[in-house]
Amino acid sequence: MSDSFELFLTCPKGLEGLLIEEAVGLGLEDAREHTSAVRGMATMETAYRLCLWSRLANRVLLVLKRFPMKDAEDLYHGVLDVEWQDHMLSDGTLAVEFSGHGSGIDNTHFGALKVKDAIVDKLRTPQGDRPSIDKLNPDLRIHLRLDRGEAILSLDLSGHSLHQRGYRLQQGAAPLKENLAAAILIRSGWPRIAAEGGALADPMCGVGTFLVEAGMIAADMAPNLRREQWGFTAWLGHVPALWKKLHEEAVERAAAGLAKPPLWIRGYEADPRLIQPGRNNVERAGLSEWIKIYQGEVATFEPRPDQNQKGLVICNPPYGERLGDEASLLYLYQNLGERLRQACLNWEAAVFTGAPELGKRMGIRSHKQYSFWNGALPCKLLLIKVLPDQFVTGERRTPEQRQAEREQAAYDQTPNEPQERKFNKNGNPIKPTPAPAPVIEQPRLSEGGQMFANRLQKNLKAMSKWVKREGIDCYRVYDADMPEYAMAIDLYHDWVHVQEYAAPKSIDPEKASARMFDALAAIPQALNVDKSRVVVKRRERQSGTKQYERQAAQGKFNEVSEGGVKLLVNLTDYLDTGLFLDHRPMRMRIQKEAAGKRFLNLFCYTATASVHAAKGGARSTTSVDLSKTYLDWARRNLSLNGFSDKNRLEQGDVMAWLESSRDEYDLIFIDPPTFSNSKRMEGIFDVQRDQVQLIDLAMARLAPGGVLYFSNNFRKFQLEENLAERYAVEEISAQTIDPDFARNTKIHRAWKITAR
Repeated sequence: MSDSFELFLTCPKGLEGLLIEEAVGLGLEDAREHTSAVRGMATMETAYRLCLWSRLANRVLLVLKRFPMKDAEDLYHGVLDVEWQDHMLSDGTLAVEFSGHGSGIDNTHFGALKVKDAIVDKLRTPQGDRPSIDKLNPDLRIHLRLDRGEAILSLDLSGHSLHQRGYRLQQGAAPLKENLAAAILIRSGWPRIAAEGGALADPMCGVGTFLVEAGMIAADMAPNLRREQWGFTAWLGHVPALWKKLHEEAVERAAAGLAKPPLWIRGYEADPRLIQPGRNNVERAGLSEWIKIYQGEVATFEPRPDQNQKGLVICNPPYGERLGDEASLLYLYQNLGERLRQACLNWEAAVFTGAPELGKRMGIRSHKQYSFWNGALPCKLLLIKVLPDQFVTGERRTPEQRQAEREQAAYDQTPNEPQERKFNKNGNPIKPTPAPAPVIEQPRLSEGGQMFANRLQKNLKAMSKWVKREGIDCYRVYDADMPEYAMAIDLYHDWVHVQEYAAPKSIDPEKASARMFDALAAIPQALNVDKSRVVVKRRERQSGTKQYERQAAQGKFNEVSEGGVKLLVNLTDYLDTGLFLDHRPMRMRIQKEAAGKRFLNLFCYTATASVHAAKGGARSTTSVDLSKTYLDWARRNLSLNGFSDKNRLEQGDVMAWLESSRDEYDLIFIDPPTFSNSKRMEGIFDVQRDQVQLIDLAMARLAPGGVLYFSNNFRKFQLEENLAERYAVEEISAQTIDPDFARNTKIHRAWKITAR
């Protein structure tokens, strides 16, 4: 075989420029970039060195042959002509990967079979011995790439992809591949910072991929030093003595690097479940003396190495896959920006994100941006020098003010030294006037954000007297007042519940996203609430029971008050919170009319109306719902107010329950869903279709002189006219709308129904 070989180094899309620099540094000659690959010439020593030391490549492919091909027969014979007995034994194992299409081959599986057939036929012995297929750990992994009529046949020296270093046996929900993490560190300047003795901190470290890759760079550890199985291990062209020399050299370099005083490398992770897996990964990498991982929130992040040390803050914040996900992460990015400004002055920062719009919301400018791909997702690496003049603030400052802030920041970061003392004409020492500390300002609201904040404050002021007079704890403060900011905002005591309405398809998604971010940035300031108490959801047109499905599993309940009763709301786990704010007037009406009456609450949900009835002195309450979850919630609401006695909770299909019931009630409230097809009920409930049967069944249970209240939120709902022929029907919708829903009078319709 030749002393020089053609190599193809594959890599993730976007890493080609970095990989060619690395590969040339490791000895690759005549290097050229290709899409997701680098090509060049190398000796076997360089090929081994690339396998061992490349932090960026996925695979090192040694080209065995190039040949033109017009069809599958050309492919077969081109592969058959290779002297395969020089590469593997006839009873060895084999795996074939095929990429590309054309020349009559449009199916990669078919192409791989033709390559396999040729190799097997070449090595088949008269005794019938032949290579077998092993896709997991073959002796030889062959790759054939078809490119514009040319077949490039290669031996994969790597074996498994080089990004699989072996230390990360445990990982989080959305980990970065190790070679992408290394590329981000290199682009962020970590090799330079590490050589200068700088520190590194990751405020959202997950299971520590950035930390381990940074530690290996700083300690001069070959990324694949601990790998035991290679693609060349069983290759007949392998030169064990040469490999042993290079591996021992890498071991010596790692030992020398680890013998140096360890750099300060720290990771912080909010999820306690990831702490131990992260520490395990660090230990497997042999970097426990260099890297420490602690539990910590972004909002309290503060790197604490030696006071005078600078370094790099690097992180890969979550960025979501849907607009609603991104919106809920706005405050995380704002918190990150605030911590950088307040705790990392004069550090460098690198933020890797698939949502650049979120990156802009940190309130701090990036001086460079690089494009990467995380799988199929385009991403940006934002590089930031955390200096005062990088802050995006609410007011413009003069160059002199910025220079003063920089000087003060430098003064704050230097060791305390004896200062020259000055004296006045009387010989008394003059106390130095300290320079003003740099002002850490909140990110400035955009023009749209400020306009939105003004509207919220106007609404809040307009409702303040009514809220105070009525003692209202939970109310709607905004409901798409400005069509371009399509969301509903409800206050629940000191929490804010935001429901974003899905934008129509005619609206540019990027503009809708930007407006959402503007609004979310404005909410904490305008409503004077902490960002951690803002919950964001996306509301779309629902079908079936989707609106009742669990969206999260935090299980956190908040206690709120209304009309003298206490109620539990859950702001995170479901689209609705357990308290329909628009039904507040109806609940208060029931409370006033319930004294001494038997109250029936159908489709009771969390039985808030039953709690009000009990508060109003009802003789008894009966609440019926099909959901065990909501009945458990109802039980907690009743118990919270001391109303466990004389208040029945019945699980069942309301229609079937009414048909079997023989009890009478003086006051009945029905607030049915628009549509229900629960597995626990027979058939499907449709409120428009089934309203007459439902009301007739309920009226049959109404005692003489009793009142039935029927409410519905279906926008297109029409009450059947023939009901008025049998009962006294009065629409009372206008009487059941409070000022906070005055802009949206179609939120529900309500009727009072009595016997004629």
